[in-house]
Amino acid sequence: MKNLFLSLSLIGAAALVGCGKTETPAPEAAPAAPTAAPAAAPAPAELPELKVAIDPTYEPFTFKTADGKPTGFDVDIAEALCNEIKRKCVYVEQVWDSMIPGLQAKKYDAIISSMSITEERQQVVDFTDKYYFTPSRIVVKTGTAYTDPASLKGKKIGVLKGSTQEKYAMGELKPAGVSVVPYEAQDQVYLDIKSGRLDGTVADQVEVNGGFLSKPEGAGYGFVGPVLNEAKYYGTGVGVALRKGETALKDELNAAIKAIRSNGVYETVSKKYFDFDVYGN
Repeated sequence: MKNLFLSLSLIGAAALVGCGKTETPAPEAAPAAPTAAPAAAPAPAELPELKVAIDPTYEPFTFKTADGKPTGFDVDIAEALCNEIKRKCVYVEQVWDSMIPGLQAKKYDAIISSMSITEERQQVVDFTDKYYFTPSRIVVKTGTAYTDPASLKGKKIGVLKGSTQEKYAMGELKPAGVSVVPYEAQDQVYLDIKSGRLDGTVADQVEVNGGFLSKPEGAGYGFVGPVLNEAKYYGTGVGVALRKGETALKDELNAAIKAIRSNGVYETVSKKYFDFDVYGN
């Protein structure tokens, strides 16, 4: 029995040793090398600037939103042209009668602000093809008798200084006894009509309707006389003014005007502001 117990003990011990055996764990795999991040896309190249002069007092062609941003037909056309020639429009505000001197002094590259193409201006700057043409009108109190400029003798008429309307007023109204008063900005004319310091104005028909007659302060005023569009005063339409000799830029802009006229962009911009063909004949 004693030997039997010893044998059983030895057998059990051997069994326990066999059951307690452990395997050596396999070594852990080395961490994978981090994947290289994809190279960042190159930043888009900045478009070259086209500095554009505007007079933002000429609604609906060029004016400012409530937050001071330039807007209007001229500004939208400028943006469309810049898009065509791959430039970035940067706007420079300028009083009207200093527009051409500022261009010549290289304060900006172009004037896109309802500047009419006239023989007098063509002596000192170049113009692109026209991008619109609208006539001008005389505006005075409703009911004012009018047959010719002499009908307004003794009245004070405000005009934008350096404009084609000033040229007309000095050539036709002043010799007939009308007092012609030039202003730095067209909106100042409307303020003085409202206050009673002026009897009326000569202005672009579309601009004066949008900037004055359609507003409460324009109540009681209206057009008199015929449409004013004589070429000797008003030229042959509105174009982009450039410094003399800027042939490459002029050619680019002329091609851009043709492009937006044919691809529907011009029509879209025009319908945003007008219910008629502002391009004219």
